[in-house]
Amino acid sequence: MQCFVYASVRKADSYLWLAQRDAFDLLPEPLVLLLGELRFVMEVQLDEQRKLPVEDAIQVLEHLHSQGWHLQLPPQETLASANHPAYTHSPRDDRDD
Repeated sequence: MQCFVYASVRKADSYLWLAQRDAFDLLPEPLVLLLGELRFVMEVQLDEQRKLPVEDAIQVLEHLHSQGWHLQLPPQETLASANHPAYTHSPRDDRDD
């Protein structure tokens, strides 16, 4: 799978993986605010056998297929819910206006 990786200018050592180049409209607003400005880093062909220095390629691929993006934070930080599909869900989405 062809992937596109962006670095957060605001949050050091944080990277956003996208299944489509510049598909920022897929991101939930809290994530956009957290990362701030993004700069393109690289385009990479990713498959299950590819070894990544920090991330598990299978997990990255699962997130890219299910939600179109994957958040990579520095190893010492945890924000497990950021990559969870529920993170993209807002309680406002449940309201019938």
